[in-house]
Amino acid sequence: VQNDLANKQVTGSAGAGMVTATLNGKGELLDLVIEQALVQPENAQMLQDLVVAAVNDGLVKAKELGKAEMTRLTGGLNI
Repeated sequence: VQNDLANKQVTGSAGAGMVTATLNGKGELLDLVIEQALVQPENAQMLQDLVVAAVNDGLVKAKELGKAEMTRLTGGLNI
């Protein structure tokens, strides 16, 4: 299961897609994309907040993916 999860990807986003974070099913950050318009000194705090939000969104999706895989493997049994 862990190897399968490592090969699957989920993408979290924030700021209407201005920041996206791609993680694997194990919750490891693989890629972070920031729209160029956000990369300005006056946007630093907002950019930090959006990065955190995008990564957290991706982590939630990675956990959901892991849970779905376990449910699939156990046939829905609550183990």
